[in-house]
Amino acid sequence: ACRTFFSNDIHFASFSNAILFDGKQVIHPERLVRYENDTSFIINDTKTVEDEKRRRDIVVKTDVNGIYCLFGIEHQSSIDQEMVIRCGNYEMVEYLKQLKNKKLKRLVPQVMIVFYTGDKKWNAPVKLSDYLDVPKELKAYVNEWRFIFIDVKEIDTSKIKDAQTRYFIEAIQNMYKGNYDKLHRRIKMNRNNFICAAIITGSIDLIKDLPEGDEIDMCEGMERMAEGFRSEGKLEEKRSTLLS
Repeated sequence: ACRTFFSNDIHFASFSNAILFDGKQVIHPERLVRYENDTSFIINDTKTVEDEKRRRDIVVKTDVNGIYCLFGIEHQSSIDQEMVIRCGNYEMVEYLKQLKNKKLKRLVPQVMIVFYTGDKKWNAPVKLSDYLDVPKELKAYVNEWRFIFIDVKEIDTSKIKDAQTRYFIEAIQNMYKGNYDKLHRRIKMNRNNFICAAIITGSIDLIKDLPEGDEIDMCEGMERMAEGFRSEGKLEEKRSTLLS
């Protein structure tokens, strides 16, 4: 569902601009090119050799002030203690692949956002040093590496310029907060985006008789979801999810 949503260039650009550039329009949707990001590499553990396949969720190539860059969104629905190592692998393998491309005079820089949509608070490392006990004498020499971590529940949506991208994030936030009965304002949201938000929050099976059409009133959509929770007797349980 998340990959489907961000396969839309406008959604990808608007979200990335809000997260990386405080809403400034640095990434332009009309200049995005989908990037083939399947990679294979060999891991040798002295006894066995495995062909490992890695694929990042969404990777695009575009230019920033005339310089080509790769931007990625890695969706994470659950807490992963290995996330820093995984992301480091993705980037290093990509750079190794680029080194083998004789047409490239310089490597293409990469920026990857880890987009976390789980209901619990993230308690895993976000940088390499979180795993390490480093003597103070060595801190200047041990390389640091971190990823850009974004929790959907903490996003300031006012920086998202595209309305449908903003509604998508707000829908997820409201579903987690339990704001099913009413919203502060009535907004028209793309129906498929609302469904994607419901899938991401694990609420899709509780939508009862969602209105037809390309757009729906999000207030009405949330009310249909509330009806589903009421029928299951789980509305208050859902509202307290973030407190556990």
